[in-house]
Parts: sequence; structure tokens; C-alpha cells
Amino acid sequence: MDIRQLRYLVALADEHHFTRAAEREHIAQPALSQQIRRLEDELGVALVERTTRRVAITDAGELLVTRARRILSELEAAQAELQELRGLLTGHVTVGAMHTMGPVDVSLALAIFHERHPGVELTVREQSSEELAEMIRDDLLDLAFLSVTERIESHGLGLHQLVSEELVAVLPRAHRLAKRRRVRMAELASEQFISYREGARLRELLGFAARDAGFEPQVKLESNESQRILRLVARGMGVAILPRSDTRQPGADVAVLTLTEPSLTRDITLAWRRDRRHSPAAKEFIELAITLFDSGVAHDHRDRAPSDHRPRHARAPDRHRFDKPRV
Repeated sequence: MDIRQLRYLVALADEHHFTRAAEREHIAQPALSQQIRRLEDELGVALVERTTRRVAITDAGELLVTRARRILSELEAAQAELQELRGLLTGHVTVGAMHTMGPVDVSLALAIFHERHPGVELTVREQSSEELAEMIRDDLLDLAFLSVTERIESHGLGLHQLVSEELVAVLPRAHRLAKRRRVRMAELASEQFISYREGARLRELLGFAARDAGFEPQVKLESNESQRILRLVARGMGVAILPRSDTRQPGADVAVLTLTEPSLTRDITLAWRRDRRHSPAAKEFIELAITLFDSGVAHDHRDRAPSDHRPRHARAPDRHRFDKPRV
């Protein structure tokens, strides 16, 4: 087993196709297939199931792919550190971001980082918070901006909360409650909601608030864009629960009400895999993000050790220690 074979196996797991994996690794398809077969012969297990159209990774293959990703990421980090010692800070940082980022301007962090380190390639992936967390655990991302759900709070992630912001009720202007300043969640029990898809933190918080108020929310439409949700609300298609910062952008004419019983906040948290040795470029990006956005955290830092970052979640106990990433 060698590094080249592991890289080919990871490419095959990503592409599910021998020809595309070979093109990605810049080798001939028969050569890649031969190396995979040699690896299987050496290990004595099948790593892939071959069909005429698609390649499926076996359970044994998935196990090895997970390990291989970590081995390759460690190798990349070591190479980047050696390059840094030579004064050549290069590499590749893959950043994840959830679909609605509120006051956290990821483009600003990307622009500043690129200006400081033009030799580092940047990739951005947008997914739901839970998908981003899994991508971090699988080393598909170096770091991600996400919102902490009950299923994200542990399982090997390092987390540093950057921002906590209020969620509000968004209603059409013609709605019977639109002229009020506040609304209790129970008063929306008969409404049809427009929300993010399952797996998004805002969808999870909608369900939590509705059940706390004694009902199950009826989600009529789903979208991953706050501006589209706002336009749908403005056209009378339903009501929504969104971060207040999203409602301040120019666009749809809607009524924005403070939500009570329960009131809700959502966090924007920087996440990474706790046990991963990050490349200098990834470490630099994490430190830049904390420097740029940490002022939005709604709690006191003065009596806290630098490596002890404790988030405040809506109706969630404060029980997790947040440590800086290993470098």
C-alpha cells in the first residue's frame, strides 16, 4: 500500500467512475484500475464493486477511504508546513458555509485571506449545518461556518461561536397580525410556514419553537435562500421564522415581528475537526475568521481562558468546551 494508491482510491470514491477519477489524477484509466486491483490483492478484500456505468465503494473500501483522507490531509499539512519554512505559503483551504450567514460576511474573510496569501487556493462549499459537520468529520472541509444543532454539539468537532442573533416572525403585510410588534409562537399554529429544508438549523429551531408552543408546524414550501423566502412571504404564500439580519436587506415588503414564547436565537459558529493537524493555511484562515467576526458573540470574554470558548445556544445547556485547533 502506498500514498499513490490511497489517492487513487479517494478519487474513485469521490467520482464513482474510473475515467473521471483517472482524469482527476492525470493518469490513464487502465493504470488507475490496475493500481486499485493491486491494492485489493494486497489487502485481500474487495474495495470497489464495478459495473458498466458506475463504481460503488464496498464497506471495506469506505473504511479505508476514511483513513486515507486523513492520511492524505496529514501529508498535505506536512508539505504545507515545510513550504512555509521555505517562505512559500501555498496550499488549499476548503471552507464550508451554511446558506444564510447573517452578519458574518464570509466573502470579506476570503478576500482578506487571498490578499495576504495569494498562493493559497480557496474553495467554498455551501450546505446545511449538519451536512457541513459531516464533511468536516470526513476531512472534505478544513473548517466551516455553521449553526450548532443538537446532533452537531459533539462527536469530535472543535467549535467557536462567533455570533448569536435573534430570530423573528415574518408575515405578509396583509396578515391579520402584521400591525403588531410582537407575536407568540402559539398564535401562528394555524399558519403555513416557508422554511429551510430538513437538516438546516433554522428548520430545526422552527420545529422546536412550534412544539414548545404546542403544535407541529405545517411547512408548505422549502427554500435555501432567505431572500426567496421573504419574497414568498410578501406574496402571501405563508409565514416564516428568520434571522433579523436577513429581514434588514432591501427587497420584499414584509412585516417583521418580535417572536415570543418562546423567543429564539441562532448561532453562527466556526467549526473544525478537533483531532486534525491543520495546514498553516487552514490555521491562518481559522484565526482570521475569529479575529474578524468574534465581536458578535453576546457574552463576556474577560473572565475566560483563551482556549475556553463557551457558546450560548437557544434553550441548550452550556456544557461544551471549545478548544483552539491543533497546528
